[in-house]
Amino acid sequence: MNTTTTALQQAPTKGFPALLDRMKDQIANALPSHMNPKRMLRIVLTCYRMTPKLALCDEMSVLSAVVQAAQIGLAPGLMGQAYLVPYGRECQLIPGYRGLIDLVRRSGAITDIYANVVHAKDHFLYQTGLDLTLEHTPYDGDDDPGPATKVYAVAKLKDGGHHVEVMYRRDVEKIRDATMAWKKGYETPWRTFPEEMWRKTVLRRIC
Repeated sequence: MNTTTTALQQAPTKGFPALLDRMKDQIANALPSHMNPKRMLRIVLTCYRMTPKLALCDEMSVLSAVVQAAQIGLAPGLMGQAYLVPYGRECQLIPGYRGLIDLVRRSGAITDIYANVVHAKDHFLYQTGLDLTLEHTPYDGDDDPGPATKVYAVAKLKDGGHHVEVMYRRDVEKIRDATMAWKKGYETPWRTFPEEMWRKTVLRRIC
């Protein structure tokens, strides 16, 4: 059993902010060198205070999710790297699409990776065969671009090649509808940041 796990089990729970403060050294030790421990703690507290339902979760489950975020080097919150999501009394860390991009880039296998959502009024052309064609021009009118209809991801490989994945609304919603959190009506990123989750879904497929 590692030091962080032992400390998590032994730490008293008298309010999450106080618990987080007591565990700050262990969290700092779990962070990769490119992340600032003080900034990470500030981000976590902001995320906690902006999500009232986290206060209803078991404090140790929230702390465990924070440690998981530290270990993989993702900051939870509005930046879209990861989310602290309450499922009843339990908190889970859910990586966001920006977090997946960051993790893949760190692998060194690619030179670039990105994902975009296509809306009804966008120009979009995707053809496969001997040659692949992918064209996307976002709608630039003053009115609403319409609902999301597709999402795609492109990974540029170190050897000069590339890989493309395209998913349609029916594909994304089938995956969303299969998640337990969605079925039970929990407040998940699928409800609060749906297009972020569209991007994450196609990125997971391309990864």
